[in-house]
Amino acid sequence: MLNLEADAPESDADQGIEPIHHYTTVTEWGSFATAHCCCGWHGPARRARDRARLDASEHADADTT
Repeated sequence: MLNLEADAPESDADQGIEPIHHYTTVTEWGSFATAHCCCGWHGPARRARDRARLDASEHADADTT
């Protein structure tokens, strides 16, 4: 019988790996602004730059809580 619990990978904390820090930017394309992150995430295109900045901030804060 296979013991799946013994084969489970350790968590990042158990392996001594530090969490990823999310570095976000906001780019503009025409009248739209989009938030991007170094992890590959991107937010929706927004007409309001402030809303795109808020998307980036919320994404960066999501993994720290």
